[in-house]
Amino acid sequence: MDLEVDENDLKVAGAELFTDGGRRGIRINGWLIESRRHSILNSSTIQEWEQKLDTSHLPEMVFGENTLILKHLSSGTKIHFNAFDALCGWKKEALPPVEVPAAAKWKFRSKPSEQVILDYDYTFTTPYVGSGSVEIDKDLNGREISKETSDIQWEDCRDRIDVVALASKEPILFYDEVVLYEDELADNGVSLLTVKVRVMPSSWFLLLRFWLRVDGVLIRLRETRMHCVFGGCTNPIILRESCWRESTFQALSAITDQVVLTRWLQQLKTRERAPF
Repeated sequence: MDLEVDENDLKVAGAELFTDGGRRGIRINGWLIESRRHSILNSSTIQEWEQKLDTSHLPEMVFGENTLILKHLSSGTKIHFNAFDALCGWKKEALPPVEVPAAAKWKFRSKPSEQVILDYDYTFTTPYVGSGSVEIDKDLNGREISKETSDIQWEDCRDRIDVVALASKEPILFYDEVVLYEDELADNGVSLLTVKVRVMPSSWFLLLRFWLRVDGVLIRLRETRMHCVFGGCTNPIILRESCWRESTFQALSAITDQVVLTRWLQQLKTRERAPF
């Protein structure tokens, strides 16, 4: 969506928007937050990815150069989202294929002469929750800089993301949605991985969502939310929550209360859309 930002809101927050080709983002409170959007992978890059992932199957539309990056400059904390890492998660999890009679036509329709063997998860369901690292520049001898990288350390906690506060009228300074990959299952459903980010004067909030609908068979939703309140801490505190849900169409059809069913489906598709 196109977002009109009040210049005065940016000034009060000490924020700066920027655009550079396929890059766009915001600098605010020591954070550099940017999105990059490009076209889908070309044939040569697809072959490279297939070799690296050890597979001959990829989603119909893979936006390999699309990414969302959030970097805290003083601590070197970097969180980012990309299709390759997400597909690495898909390959590693290796769920069994959803049993659908029409699936044989979907994935092998371009090679009808070949024997149909569904031995992989053609829905591209992924357990991916994002990529993260801490990058620190160290001065070696006054002339050379060494970049040291380590993984972000996530810890279990009782704190929860305050969704009610996120639904307040605080001005939105930056918003974007980035598609990482998509497969329409030959018009028999959809498999879609996206990440959205919203930046306000007091914090940033993002939603990574994998949404799957296999018509007449299955609905699957996997979501990860992250929220960071701006503050004076050297190391930022980021809350992360994940939620996985799925149901068969058969199970849903057994729900006799149509109102409950309708609300449940709407909740799956639009849960906590208000913060965006």
